[in-house]
Amino acid sequence: IIRTLEAKYTFDDIIGESEGIRMAIEQARQAARTRATVLLRGESGTGKELFAHAIHNESDRKYHQFVRVNCAAISESLMESELFGYEEGAFTGARPGGKKGLFEEANGGTIFLDEIGELAPNIQAKLLRVLQEKELVRVGGTRPIPVDVRVIAATNVHLEKAIQEKRFREDLYYRLNVLPISIPPLRFRKEDLPLLAIHLIKKFNQEYGRNVETIDEDAIQVLMDYDWPGNVRELENVLGRAMINMNFSERRMRKEHLPPLHGSMIRHAAGPEVREGSCGETEKLSEVLARAEREHIEKVYRS
Repeated sequence: IIRTLEAKYTFDDIIGESEGIRMAIEQARQAARTRATVLLRGESGTGKELFAHAIHNESDRKYHQFVRVNCAAISESLMESELFGYEEGAFTGARPGGKKGLFEEANGGTIFLDEIGELAPNIQAKLLRVLQEKELVRVGGTRPIPVDVRVIAATNVHLEKAIQEKRFREDLYYRLNVLPISIPPLRFRKEDLPLLAIHLIKKFNQEYGRNVETIDEDAIQVLMDYDWPGNVRELENVLGRAMINMNFSERRMRKEHLPPLHGSMIRHAAGPEVREGSCGETEKLSEVLARAEREHIEKVYRS
């Protein structure tokens, strides 16, 4: 049974001691003890999928399927048949005998719907039925099929704004928002950076066959001074590149091993930095990026 599990992570894999991350973990642990729908909210790269794995592995469904679906990665034309399955002859090229959808595959377990804000309106309507009635109808079929699935959804989209713009169904929002959990961005929990850095270095030691033991205080300070618009995913990328820059025999990661960090020039929290020109007009994002790049090149040249 253990070999066939698809949920790889537990709460022990979520690193951090800041108040925000501890609160999110506690909420997720409470959610794992229920069968209610969970909505994970947070920016890209904050670890929403990690939380989804951990909730499943902490729940009484942990010995059943954990099915992951990236709603933004599957085309709208395929999404309905992928989620809900289809009957034989439902469309040209349909498999003889029909096909189970991902909800049926997850029966008794958990389905993780990542990027839920990207679902097309017609799919949202069918998903609402599954959540309300605990049953689905395959494409081309008429017979309702009961399913026992725990839904964990995740989004980095402002769903309330999407509702106002008629891009997301309000009734579906209330069905999903039963147990909302907000995962804080890395810039709001910078005190966790040293722990995260050591954890990721150990991970890269295994992947790259290295034996790096620690990271300098100066390097930590560089990390602390950056805003991390890409969150933990960006930190992982930066530390991976830093380890590649090290000699094979080196045991300590230093400041000079880190790649240049430019993104703090454009604040992620407030969106792209916008300045007014001499005539009062706002500056375009491309102009902001070009200026930031030019200033950095001049700084490096002068040094």
